Amino acid sequence: MNQFGQTKPLSVGDRAPDFELPGVDSEVHHLTPYCQKYQAVATIFLSNTCPIVQGYLERLKHLQNEFQSQGVVFIGINANDTDKAPQDSFEKMKTFATEHDLNFPYLRDPSQDVARSFGATVTPEVFLLDRQGFVRYHGAIDDNPQSPETVQEFYLRDAIAALLANRDFTPQSTEAIGCALQWR
Repeated sequence: MNQFGQTKPLSVGDRAPDFELPGVDSEVHHLTPYCQKYQAVATIFLSNTCPIVQGYLERLKHLQNEFQSQGVVFIGINANDTDKAPQDSFEKMKTFATEHDLNFPYLRDPSQDVARSFGATVTPEVFLLDRQGFVRYHGAIDDNPQSPETVQEFYLRDAIAALLANRDFTPQSTEAIGCALQWR
């Protein structure tokens, strides 16, 4: 456990803990029903202000569009402490989701318990889960946060495609690059 009370990140093969979090859609979201309904759940820790998150938003929306008909859902979770990051308040998240026309649920983790239980450290950070809630991929979205046109390795896209095809894939884990989560 580190100084923020967080454990090591979930590893590939670990079962993700269930959660119950409020969404910007005024609904309460639980992980288990998503796993039961979808072939894969891409859980992504996000923030409103991280430039790397903002650089990935269009790519995330595109991936959600590409894979939703195949039974994949993306879930964004914002766990930043709003005292340190006031732009990540729940009200600002609602504005952010509307302004960026997010096509996936955007949830608030006000206690930071979900981020701690997943072991998230940065935004964006992906935990791709299978139907049973096991982590099948953890890390970065791709190998180039700054320049979508020069991406060489499509980590998340490739992991989703392999999971849907029931194929082994590598890498199963990469280093998530982004802005440090703002802990209490």
